[in-house]
Amino acid sequence: MRTETEETPKNKKGLFIAFEGIDGSGQTTQSKLLKDYLTKKGYGVVLTKEPTNDTIGRTIRSALRHEWHPNPTALQLLFTADRSQHLTNVIEPALKSGKTIVCDRYLLSTIAFGSIAADMDYLKSINAKFRRPDITFILNVPPEACMKRIRMSRPSTELFEEEEKLKKIREAYFSLKDYLPNTYVIDGDRAIQEVHEEIRKIVEKHLMEK
Repeated sequence: MRTETEETPKNKKGLFIAFEGIDGSGQTTQSKLLKDYLTKKGYGVVLTKEPTNDTIGRTIRSALRHEWHPNPTALQLLFTADRSQHLTNVIEPALKSGKTIVCDRYLLSTIAFGSIAADMDYLKSINAKFRRPDITFILNVPPEACMKRIRMSRPSTELFEEEEKLKKIREAYFSLKDYLPNTYVIDGDRAIQEVHEEIRKIVEKHLMEK
């Protein structure tokens, strides 16, 4: 089962846009808002996410829910395997056909989240050959605010959803802000629409340059 939503493309050249951030930072909300905006503008859009809803992605999600306990390196290798399949099955075909990809989590998630318990250089190495996004947005929200959002949205927390862990992951994201080209750190601790407007303006600028 695929995770993407497809629209008939009207643009000839699509962008690959990735949203990143600690849990509760709003990347899922902003991904959906951007997909809706671009679709209304006439662009063909694929909204997708990692981990995916395919077999490897479902295995990862069960670990995040504490249903089994892989060691940290094994978990990040699963994320990488899921990404490889995701690129082959969803991302590359969509980009080849001229669609724009809006991806809720991608490469930086493996490096930032994984760096809590695994070597960051190793995590970079196992992701080194994957396609880089055209634009990466890192949504910056204080961990305490994210935990408040998480507790309000669901009754239980997942593997990384502890304030101290989120603090470390946030710092890892800051250290990665220059790792990929066209990475923008966005203040996500604002009204949803205000965040969206800033993102929209950046994306429109890149679309005009394509």
